[in-house]
Amino acid sequence: MDTLHTTIASGLRHLRGTVWVTLDGRRPRDAATSAAVALFILIAALGAGLPARAALLFPTSDDEVVERLPWAWDAATRSRQAALARDPKDLPLALTAARDAIDRSRRHGDPRELGVAQAALGPWWAMPNPPAAVRLLRATVRQGLHDFDGALTDLDALWADPTTPLALRAQAGLTRVTVLQVTGRLADAARACDGLSGLGGGAGLERIARACGAELRSLRGQPAPAAAELAALAQAAPADGWIALLRAELAQRRGDVAAAEAAFQVAVRDGGDVYARAAYADWLLEQGRPADAARTARPDDNDADALLLRRAIAAHRLADPGAPALAAELKARLDAARERGDEPHLREEARLALDVMADPARALVLASAQWRLQKEPADAVLLQRAARAAGRPDAARPLHEWAAASGTTPAAIDVRLSDAEPGARR
Repeated sequence: MDTLHTTIASGLRHLRGTVWVTLDGRRPRDAATSAAVALFILIAALGAGLPARAALLFPTSDDEVVERLPWAWDAATRSRQAALARDPKDLPLALTAARDAIDRSRRHGDPRELGVAQAALGPWWAMPNPPAAVRLLRATVRQGLHDFDGALTDLDALWADPTTPLALRAQAGLTRVTVLQVTGRLADAARACDGLSGLGGGAGLERIARACGAELRSLRGQPAPAAAELAALAQAAPADGWIALLRAELAQRRGDVAAAEAAFQVAVRDGGDVYARAAYADWLLEQGRPADAARTARPDDNDADALLLRRAIAAHRLADPGAPALAAELKARLDAARERGDEPHLREEARLALDVMADPARALVLASAQWRLQKEPADAVLLQRAARAAGRPDAARPLHEWAAASGTTPAAIDVRLSDAEPGARR
């Protein structure tokens, strides 16, 4: 169970991003089908930086370069792509290809890799009852594409089947918690989290279940015991970046500046992934430290949209001459994503409109749409901010209605919502 604990814990820090946990504890190999390669090339042609309504580009040769990405597949990856192209029904190779594509999507913050994963699973994608490993990866891709109902269909089936291998069942259970949580079904998520404790995965899985239960208790109005539980877990594993991130976000929601700073620094100690760095940058922006936020969101081997957004906001607040170019680049990326039919990046679009483009009316439309899709604390805060900026505090009423139905209050979820009472004084 040590391997199971290690691989699950490493993936859980991405609960609000693309969830990915390695199944066997080893570094996955790279592979892709020829269909995945073709899909990726076409998507890349429409990728980040192109203006909306750009003409489609169809390469006429495998040697034609359509875009240079800040990261690339290595020679070994390309060799294995060729192997899968020769036999696209090689299940172990296809699983490895999909796992690695999902992992790259997480590391680089690039949702185009989810299309690569889907293509690798193409022979099994439409099956009502594919092999368990395929079903888990399909659910992960669907979650990343915001097809939450489709993801839950697969995850419920895996969880309910006692013959599902333990490692896959544990991952399915954890991803179920994630989907239920981000869609605002907190009671269901708590029950799903409790179910992990009885799975028989050993001390490692039990510790992870305790952490996810603590986070859910904090969202349901019990922040103090949740903080104590996470502190105990952190004491047992002081270098655990995921536990540190949970503690940082809880401290942020409680308004505990010192605790949030300390925990965020642990979460990004070794550079941090895209999600952790973006979360820390947001906190730094809230603290009036845009220069620090810009450094935290710096590009390294990739330039994820989430990090570009934080740099654009920081540059705008610093009156940096390069701020308009950063905003224009991000807008072009978001427009291109819509043009090629990707799931809209509503939260990023709303933040750009609200914090950079001075368009609160559009921000409110986008934030409201995001709230209908996902109900995380960040979405609640964004909806309230946009409603106020647009002079429409009543537009945040759905937040209060959801909180009441969930048995909590906005202030219990996040202190930044403590004085939000839309419509109460109308």
